[in-house]
Amino acid sequence: MCNHLITSSGSSELVAVPAVSSARCFSAELHIFLTMGRLRNTKSAVLSILVLQSMVLLLIYIRQSGFTSQVEVQKGKVHVLILSSWRSGSSFVGQVFNQHPNVFYLMEPAWHVWVSLYQNSASALRMAVRDLIHSVFQCDMSVFDAYMPEKRNVSSLFQWAVSRALCSSSVCELQENEEISDESVCKKKCNKTSFEKVEEVCKTFSHVVIKEVRFFDLKTLYPLLKDPSLNLKIIHLIRDPRAVARSREQSMKALMRDNGIVLNTNGTEVADTSYHVMREICRSHVQIYETATQKAPSFLKERYMMVRFEDLVRDPLTEISEMYKFAELDLTASLKSWIYDITHGEGPGEKQEAFKITSRNALNVSQAWRKTLSFEKVAKIQEVCKGAMNILGYRLVDSEREQKLLALDMVLPRKRYQFMWLPSKTSTNQG
Repeated sequence: MCNHLITSSGSSELVAVPAVSSARCFSAELHIFLTMGRLRNTKSAVLSILVLQSMVLLLIYIRQSGFTSQVEVQKGKVHVLILSSWRSGSSFVGQVFNQHPNVFYLMEPAWHVWVSLYQNSASALRMAVRDLIHSVFQCDMSVFDAYMPEKRNVSSLFQWAVSRALCSSSVCELQENEEISDESVCKKKCNKTSFEKVEEVCKTFSHVVIKEVRFFDLKTLYPLLKDPSLNLKIIHLIRDPRAVARSREQSMKALMRDNGIVLNTNGTEVADTSYHVMREICRSHVQIYETATQKAPSFLKERYMMVRFEDLVRDPLTEISEMYKFAELDLTASLKSWIYDITHGEGPGEKQEAFKITSRNALNVSQAWRKTLSFEKVAKIQEVCKGAMNILGYRLVDSEREQKLLALDMVLPRKRYQFMWLPSKTSTNQG
């Protein structure tokens, strides 16, 4: 952008040229010179024009060189955003990527935005959240300056110890370990590591993966998808709203502040016993899915993947292999073993495990709502999320008998979505 002040020959008047693109700056300023009628000396006018032209050409060259450098810095990197909502299995999916040796992973970095600005609504905070995510994808951790104290270390970062990359020998005094990371050991050994290490380590990985639950529409992310310095792919994780509600009940106190932001209560925490937040969550999933699959802009092509948690726990290796392929990663033998162990344990998924990734029988956990929720609550959830459940493929139940009849599958066969793209001319004007 340019915003030059030009002094006309023979006059002390300053003429401001409005901020326009670099390519238009020269023609705009030249027009002022030629039409104002105040240039008394032709030689002076020609000289001024030549100087101005040289300055504009230099400006364009500098900007293009800087732009090229920015793209080259990110060349070869893949950026993956796991887009979901609270209690939808997103922590598990995040770990599926986190444990890969080529991935730098952060869990919900936008938590810092919401905690710092909790008196605002989710809509008011979406741009700040987007800008933070954008900076993290580029391994620019200075974005946290606005949300953290000046003196900080790696443990100042929300859920830092779940990140394999931040629990490695390159960050702190840990033995080199090519297998699965241990969060408890990391907390003891790495908590005092300088925060500058986060940015330094991030730059060494080929993939940057972020799990986030604080986006409620897809169009907010359009600038990131159109940014040529990012190779952004979006994995949209959804889950049966009845299972989500049951899990949220186990974590009600921890979610009250977030509920208030979603419902725009000016900082008042909300228990959400009437499922108002569930309504907003279901609405957002539909909005994201339909935006991505119905007349989507061309820059979304091959950059969106919807995953249902129920499909994932029924056939983990197949679904995870598809996600890895989408993210341009290879599934290693040690990861296959870890995936099997973490999804075929005996753990029932108790309240104290709500925010932990432990070995559980994932399929049984996904069906737990059918045994523990009252039909009255189930009916209420279906009422607020009926449209989303129909679109995303979840069977509604009409009675407690149907709810308890485990032989009746609540997950309908998945419809393979067919993308519909806007004409390229129209899509370039979106966002």
